Amino acid sequence: MKTKTTNGESNGYTIISSGVNVEGTLSSDGSIRLDGIIRGDVNCEGNVTIGEQGEVYGKVNGLSITIGGKVEGSVNAKEKLMLESRADLKGDVFTKILIVEAGARFDGKSNMGQSKGSNDSAPANS
Repeated sequence: MKTKTTNGESNGYTIISSGVNVEGTLSSDGSIRLDGIIRGDVNCEGNVTIGEQGEVYGKVNGLSITIGGKVEGSVNAKEKLMLESRADLKGDVFTKILIVEAGARFDGKSNMGQSKGSNDSAPANS
């Protein structure tokens, strides 16, 4: 699922409402808010917000990512990752800034040097 207008410009903001289930890769040039369930990867050029009812079973990639729901998979935030108090994250984190509110659950490793796949990251053999 790719969100773009016919002239190639970004839609700006995509919302996946609660009660919606998506299987497969979700890609957007804009920002995404997820309150439904995604079984697959989320690739976003903008910000990703996963609401309290949202669930993702796959990798999440975005500029800044806020998690209030459940994620099982690695998270790659180019700028910032915020785990809200009801967040439940099982997976590794790659980001420059990590914010964890009291009550959030995080089971994985964090790498705060560079986001995964950035030009300044360490060589692949390290």
